[in-house]
Amino acid sequence: MPTAARLIAALCLAVVAFAVSVQVMPQMPEGMDFGYFVPVNIGIGLVCGWVVMGRYRSQGVVGALNNGLAGVAVLVFWGLVVQGGNEMFRLAMDRRFHGPVDAIYAVFELSVGYAQYLLTPGIVATVLIGGLLSGLMTRLAGMLWR
Repeated sequence: MPTAARLIAALCLAVVAFAVSVQVMPQMPEGMDFGYFVPVNIGIGLVCGWVVMGRYRSQGVVGALNNGLAGVAVLVFWGLVVQGGNEMFRLAMDRRFHGPVDAIYAVFELSVGYAQYLLTPGIVATVLIGGLLSGLMTRLAGMLWR
């Protein structure tokens, strides 16, 4: 059921995904082709906000903060898996794997490798503060527009 809380949660996580994507791009190896990196991450943010955060809107302030942190945790997880899967697909088209099991393992290896780029203080602060603010905004929207 569409609600204002779901919409606000989706928009907030999309903004967080955009901010983190823009911060991550200079950290990546030079000459990397980003393609649809930012739009895909924004889409993941929209879906995670709508599905994960939007349904838990009537909790207290602590619940709202937890909801925001859970939302960005899911956003980061799925962002890493999707980007790792995209890179695996690119490498698979270059015939870099011996079989499908090697390719599946590579998704997780690539995701862990990409996670290392997120471990800078600025990006961690953006994720945490963005998650907390997203949770509070979702709670506020749930209280104002029932």
